[in-house]
Amino acid sequence: MAENTDVVVIGGGYAGVMAANRLTQRGDVTVRLINPRPTFVHRVRLHQLVGGTDAAVVDYQEVLAEGVRLVVDSVTRIDAAGRGVELASGGAVGYDYLVYAVGSGSADSRVLGAAEFAYPIAGLEEVQRLLPVLDAAPASAAVTVVGAGPTGIETAAELAEQGRSVTLVCGGVLGPYLHRRGRRSVAGRLAVLGVKVVEGPDTQVTAVTRDAVRLADGRELSSAVTIWTAGFGVPDLAARSGLSTDALGRLLTDETLTSVDDERIVAAGDSAAPSGLPLRMSCQAAMPLGARAADTVLSRLTGEQPETLNQSFGAQCISLGRGIGIFQFGNRSDVAVWFHIDGRLGAKMKEAVCKGIVKHLADEAHKPGGYSLHRMKGGAGRQKALEAMSAEAPVGVERVS
Repeated sequence: MAENTDVVVIGGGYAGVMAANRLTQRGDVTVRLINPRPTFVHRVRLHQLVGGTDAAVVDYQEVLAEGVRLVVDSVTRIDAAGRGVELASGGAVGYDYLVYAVGSGSADSRVLGAAEFAYPIAGLEEVQRLLPVLDAAPASAAVTVVGAGPTGIETAAELAEQGRSVTLVCGGVLGPYLHRRGRRSVAGRLAVLGVKVVEGPDTQVTAVTRDAVRLADGRELSSAVTIWTAGFGVPDLAARSGLSTDALGRLLTDETLTSVDDERIVAAGDSAAPSGLPLRMSCQAAMPLGARAADTVLSRLTGEQPETLNQSFGAQCISLGRGIGIFQFGNRSDVAVWFHIDGRLGAKMKEAVCKGIVKHLADEAHKPGGYSLHRMKGGAGRQKALEAMSAEAPVGVERVS
């Protein structure tokens, strides 16, 4: 009788669901997906939940393979030596292999008053906390969005399109990833929507109060509702479990996404730091990393050498309200290039991407092993960076006993 292999996947986001689905292509593998909520959060639509144009959740039945057992719980500790995970409910689950895909969330802000008076929106529950505050605020109330990455830009645009008075505080440059041509396009659209963009040197937020935001240059902006989108952090589960992490707390792995401490643990998504050189936190990276992590486990089960990371990027897309958007192209090393598509076509392309994400997951659930985007050839930038790192000092590692 064939021996069964138990795989536990921690985290039911883009990377975790992709990995779990892909692992079901073998009938002798039992897959458990542990996630703290019973529904899949379509995170790239959370700004739409803020604006009231989408629920940003999908039933797991739509994206998760029937062979995956969903365990609604949280992991409090990984016992690598005992090959098990401890649950918040008090139970424990053993494993033969573990996929660490805990994702990312809002970074802990050290800005004075931010924890008390600002509303982060990196997670579903955070947005749900914000919604009644927005509903209670008059339409004319000043809303300040801090952080000018995709989430900040999209949230500011959604709220401004509703007629809200919105200020977007960049803390530097608007849309850091964008090419200067794409940045001009975004700035123009935000201006049409009436968003006041505060950018440039010394626009970092130094303090948040109940009704204002203070900047490094001494300005104080009126703010009845302050929304915080500046930066992402990762859960500290790996560090608390005594596993090696990078400075941010991402699980440190080799280029096959295998933990440097234990070949029975692989990582995927925002919480992975392959070779100490993590990819940009994004859905665009998370799903291919989930597929790669699953392939690493499956290769080990067949006694084959797992393939190394070969990540390819193509673009970053940003919605600017419901009818306008921008599709900023980049090279395979994830550097923005001059070409972009904006306007209504840009919005349609962004919407196609959002729908395509769910379709990719659903397709992998129905036909595990069919996803192949993680096999697209990546750019030369990563290999050059790895070679440069190997010629210098060893990568920094943090371990917690």
